[in-house]
Amino acid sequence: MESAHAHRKDEHLSLAEAEFRRHAPVSSLHQVRIIHQGLPETKVANVDLTVDDPIFNFKTPFYIEAMTGGSQKTGKINAQLATAAKETGLAMAVGSQSVALKDENAIDTFKVVREINPDGFVMANIGAGHTAAHAQEVVDMIGANALEVHINVAQEVVMPEGDREYIWQDELANIIQTVSVPVIIKEVGFGMAKETIGQLRDLGAQYINLGGRSGTNFAVIEDRRNRAMTAEHGYLYDWGQTTAESLLEAQLVADAPTILATGGIQDPLDVLKAQILGAKAVGVAGHFLHTVLNEGTEGVITEIQRWQNHLAKLYAMVGAERQADLQHVQTVLSPELKNYIDQRR
Repeated sequence: MESAHAHRKDEHLSLAEAEFRRHAPVSSLHQVRIIHQGLPETKVANVDLTVDDPIFNFKTPFYIEAMTGGSQKTGKINAQLATAAKETGLAMAVGSQSVALKDENAIDTFKVVREINPDGFVMANIGAGHTAAHAQEVVDMIGANALEVHINVAQEVVMPEGDREYIWQDELANIIQTVSVPVIIKEVGFGMAKETIGQLRDLGAQYINLGGRSGTNFAVIEDRRNRAMTAEHGYLYDWGQTTAESLLEAQLVADAPTILATGGIQDPLDVLKAQILGAKAVGVAGHFLHTVLNEGTEGVITEIQRWQNHLAKLYAMVGAERQADLQHVQTVLSPELKNYIDQRR
């Protein structure tokens, strides 16, 4: 019999898919419009999608974000996603490995990713509040190239068995300084403010994933797990900053770390807009999870290849042959988003 923690992994998976079906996500990046220019003077054949970063120099600027692992069911999905990552050259993050620190039966559900994709770029995952020793352990567990450390205070507040102490900064600094691979500090869907980004910068963080609201909503999911009172925390369902708002927040931070983004990414245009607003790379979770659950491994491979093909064409359409060219693309913000950032300056 699997552990209660493993069962929670299955609940998260099924509830995330149910919520995706019930309320199809609408990306916050729809509030950003790209100004069309009719003479881009580019060729799709000349486009290079490589991420301009010495560590995260992915050949494609989007990757499979952390979702699965920890139970037999989610381990099988990890295997499917790892196969897709190998076939398409995408980087991939695994879901939180904290369960594998307590339950050795869960370890193989994460190790399978490296076994299937021995040469791929794989990111380990652990929650804030764990020690640097635990962080190194999950890295070693899967031979990871990088580590995501997720901060998820809003999820913990709603989770019936969640943590009630959020004293994380000293250990985050220790993890950043001592773990053997690059560390990304990542939100899980409630976004980041300029103050948080500045604090993380001062702790030594070199990479931050803003994890904005508009994708998987863990306040909703945790309430649905607590079936006795389905909407007990309904007042928190719109808590936090969206992905678009978080990217604008990051622009206000002097000497900001390298920014990655995730949260409600639904199509290649969302990837492009996130990059234009400053994201080096973009994580995709819910959309690829929905695809693999409904269309299998071949289906998600086809979808990833479609995104790669379309993104190259979008680069050319805005006159960009590489990532650095995107800084010249002009945009306008919706009145709501413009008002938000004006108040935050």
